[in-house]
Amino acid sequence: MHSTPTRLRHGALTAGAAVLALLAAGCSKASAGAQAGGCRADENWSPTEQAAWLRTAVDFRGTADGTDPPYEGASVVVRAQLTGDVRPLCQPLAVQVEFWTLTATAAGTEMSSVMRHQLSTNGSTTHTVGFPADLPTSQDITCTRVLVAAYSGPPLTDGELPSAPGDLAATGDTEVRFGTERIGAYRLFPAQDPARCDADRATPSPSPTGSTAWDVHHP
Repeated sequence: MHSTPTRLRHGALTAGAAVLALLAAGCSKASAGAQAGGCRADENWSPTEQAAWLRTAVDFRGTADGTDPPYEGASVVVRAQLTGDVRPLCQPLAVQVEFWTLTATAAGTEMSSVMRHQLSTNGSTTHTVGFPADLPTSQDITCTRVLVAAYSGPPLTDGELPSAPGDLAATGDTEVRFGTERIGAYRLFPAQDPARCDADRATPSPSPTGSTAWDVHHP
């Protein structure tokens, strides 16, 4: 039979173990709560969800349309999250910032990628990508517009590339279509000399004698 001091020591050890177990459980719950509240789970986000998050973070700054040079000092900014759910992403997002030129030629609109910059962001810091230095200015003699897009994931495949608008002299970017839902934000800047666009567009060739003349825009 155990003595009274032995029973007391055993009781004290049992109580101490129970307290430690409660403390461990509490710390575990607190740690899990801190992890959930410390970052925003995005591992299973779809391309559409990634684009929606990116759309709230992208700004086009310093673009002085209609002046020469129009893109000096201009930049695409992927800023830190300041509104809404401002927690950083648990899994940093790969972001591409790409620049194209769209030039009117006799054969149609020619699209060329000028620069693509890749960055990684979780929304906790601001990233700035300057416009390329060799973009067209009003001194150029061609009808050229600049298209800029910020999108998530790897570089665009051939099937995801933007389609060129039919009339480069028009303003706005509503005619641009991408073959993907990964686009967070984009902007199509106007031509520096819209009058050149009419001159650079294709013109119909003279119709042979006796043939039917079709309008150049006939489908």
